[in-house]
Amino acid sequence: MFSKWRQIGLVIVGIVAGVMISINYSAVAQRSMTPLPVEEMRAFTDVFEAIKRNYVEPVEDKKLFAEAINGMLTGLDPHSAYLDQDAFRELQVGTQGEFGGLGIEVGMEDGFVKVVAPIDDTPAARAGLKPGDLIIKLDDTAVKGMSLNDAVKRMRGKPNSKITLTVVRKGEPAPFPVTLVRAVIKIQSVKSKLVEPDFGYVRISQFQEHTGETLVKAIDGLYKQNQRALKGLVLDLRNDPGGLLNGAVAVSAAFLPQNALVVYTDGRTDDAKMKLNASGEHYLRGRTREDYIQKLPPDVKTVPMVVLVNGGSASASEIVAGALQDHKRAVILGTQTFGKGSVQTIMPLGNSTAIKLTTARYYTPSGRSIQAKGITPDFVVEDPNNPSEQSVRMREADLGRHLLNDREKEQAGPTGAKPEDAAAPTDTTATPAPRPKPKPLAPGEIVAKDDFQVNQALNHLKGQPVLAKAPQI
Repeated sequence: MFSKWRQIGLVIVGIVAGVMISINYSAVAQRSMTPLPVEEMRAFTDVFEAIKRNYVEPVEDKKLFAEAINGMLTGLDPHSAYLDQDAFRELQVGTQGEFGGLGIEVGMEDGFVKVVAPIDDTPAARAGLKPGDLIIKLDDTAVKGMSLNDAVKRMRGKPNSKITLTVVRKGEPAPFPVTLVRAVIKIQSVKSKLVEPDFGYVRISQFQEHTGETLVKAIDGLYKQNQRALKGLVLDLRNDPGGLLNGAVAVSAAFLPQNALVVYTDGRTDDAKMKLNASGEHYLRGRTREDYIQKLPPDVKTVPMVVLVNGGSASASEIVAGALQDHKRAVILGTQTFGKGSVQTIMPLGNSTAIKLTTARYYTPSGRSIQAKGITPDFVVEDPNNPSEQSVRMREADLGRHLLNDREKEQAGPTGAKPEDAAAPTDTTATPAPRPKPKPLAPGEIVAKDDFQVNQALNHLKGQPVLAKAPQI
């Protein structure tokens, strides 16, 4: 059944403006047509005709139909959407690890562009954008009223061209501008380092086409550098918004026994009911290829591990963390993850456009639904550089129209101010308080030596106490 997914499009799980695809879906050709609702279709045609006759400016039929399709999809949940030709093409290019723009994973919330996570080593990350930031203006144009696709198009552009984003951040008294210089975004999804003798560190910033293969090379490099078996490994999935599903299965398979269950999905159709295991048929893509996971040193399956997560760890990241946690293969350390446990299917429409439709929920091996909840760490350890993350970071459960978690009784909706409240301060002339900028890494470094969460992960691997918070000095 997994092969059916490959016949229609890409297989991705993630939270990106149009970079969230997962199980491929053959039901488009197989579905049975139900009678169209006559009254509702009449209302649709009446509205269409009224716009054509009376709107202040002429509107092309193509635009009206595209907006109608988009409206149907965005009204369902935060992750279903219509992908026009440009968005569909950018989605396909982005999964290969190179695209033009700012390097921000984004979503939409109540009409504003929400930063899910800045991508490592990009203009957005260097400018200090943070998960949960709301973008309310692009240059001089207000975002309110734009579709997510239109906003993404405006943020994309020629390398070296500038764009100014007006950002609202919780805790700031007023919106503030951030000017970025566009660049060709080349994402190196896996980075590794021997942080100490016998202890390795691997960071995955996004799950791409070749993340599994790159991970194998990174781990092999750590073993060669250490010249003996590792005593511990830290897998950093913080602020990793997801990506290709086969990449998540491959990463899980690197550390789990052969054929161990990684994730399963459940939806209304047969194609949406899947079980994905740690076996080549579920992570190798394209024509039959050599199983790169088999090249790993054997003791990688048993080396003590800690997985780092936070509120920016979403979807594919949560699949990996949940699988390793359920199989008791790794300890999870950090803060609660984002909570995106729904599956989006890309359905090409035949005219170089597509729809992205939520078709299933996914579950960890033990049957937990991550949707609107996330993965709870075994050790809750705050990031001292962002101590208020738990209270201010936006998560799946905060998004309008989010799917409920079908394995738990959903509590009442989130409380607190809505994005509109934060985006409309009464005094827009107030001087923002100084904002802490990310501490720059030394040349060639991929993780700071004083990274508190990484150091607590190392403490656990060495059998030392783990601190939940950095001590006050």
